[in-house]
Amino acid sequence: MLADPVVEPHRYERKEWLSVLAKAHAGEVAAAWNALGERPNYQALRSPEVGLILVRGRMGGLGDAFNLGEMTLTRAAVRLDSGETGLAYVAGRDRRQAEIAAAIDAMMQSPSLRQHVEGPVIARLDRALQERRTLAARKAAATKVEFFTMVTGRGGV
Repeated sequence: MLADPVVEPHRYERKEWLSVLAKAHAGEVAAAWNALGERPNYQALRSPEVGLILVRGRMGGLGDAFNLGEMTLTRAAVRLDSGETGLAYVAGRDRRQAEIAAAIDAMMQSPSLRQHVEGPVIARLDRALQERRTLAARKAAATKVEFFTMVTGRGGV
């Protein structure tokens, strides 16, 4: 089995890494966390809670907003022993994923810990997310149907 290539970080902004953590699969987040050499100690400020959130949509992305429905969401907040506070919101009911994501958020805010998680965790999860999006786009493109109208030149309709 080949080793994963080294992933270079690109200096993520907080909204970017929170988005990556929220959209990553629970198994990927847990695997990345377990692969870290050193994991800091932290305390739960808000133990993971499961709830519902209202999802809104727009027709074509431009129309009036409407209530699409509700989805399950889990949130957590932790504080590292070094003082940084991390928050996370993830889709679904995986409490451990929310707790780990919050701990990674806190680590990303620490100048001394960021280098240990930005490339090995955030960049790797981001790459997996981009690969899933590319695959979904290819599958959707494969089902695209081109419609055309042929004019015969005959009279009538």
